Amino acid sequence: MTNNHSKTPPVALTIAGSDSGAGAGIQADLKTFSANAVYGTCAITAITAQNTMGVKAIEYVSPKILEAQILSIITDFSLRSVKTGMIGEPELADIIAFFATNGELPRLVIDPVMVATSGDSLSADTMVASYRTTLFPHALVITPNITEAEILSETEIRSINDMIKAAKILHGFGSKYVYLKGGHLARSDAVDVFYDGKTIAYLRAKRIETNNVHGTGCTFSAALSAALARGATVEVAVRAAKVYTTKTISGAKTWALGRGSGPLNHFGWQ
Repeated sequence: MTNNHSKTPPVALTIAGSDSGAGAGIQADLKTFSANAVYGTCAITAITAQNTMGVKAIEYVSPKILEAQILSIITDFSLRSVKTGMIGEPELADIIAFFATNGELPRLVIDPVMVATSGDSLSADTMVASYRTTLFPHALVITPNITEAEILSETEIRSINDMIKAAKILHGFGSKYVYLKGGHLARSDAVDVFYDGKTIAYLRAKRIETNNVHGTGCTFSAALSAALARGATVEVAVRAAKVYTTKTISGAKTWALGRGSGPLNHFGWQ
């Protein structure tokens, strides 16, 4: 007998903010899911007015509507993975933690989005404590960049050794794995640090000279979540996400979309 459901794609959920410029946030996540053969669902934490030059305004949704969005997804779809992006307020973090505690957010990837590519703040200062104590204990993987890791670990990061130190501190907050992105270090290559609580691994890629890097962190964490949804191990998933993200940056390096930091090439358009 033929299985009529054999071609059904795996489902992932992104819980993040909306980017009106569509380079980051929910929009980047859904594009990344689609490009990686995963059906994407979403729960929006905030509406932002932003473009390639910066964030103009932010309005957070209520905890009640975030709860309703997540509930509508988990009661209808069989989720294979979940990722978070911009959360913004502790009250919204509490809603996410509630569902995670009940085991309803499988293979949870937490991208602790705190600062936009433009440098604009995307979260309240009180989110630092929420990440450390409320969310990270539920995470399979956390994916901070250098700036976020400095804030969350309260350490200065100027070298790969500093990254290792910060990764170990962050692991102590409860996630199973830490993937610390090193793209903001002044180096000729982009070196990321991956820590599983025992072993440090380095993932390297040649640095691509371009100003079009808006949404890079969102894209990486969504690609990681997509790989997990397709059944990859964490070790395989982080490498696949690194390769995919590097391709999206390379594919958009000469684009001229917007007047600031432009978006990535999620679909390999030529």
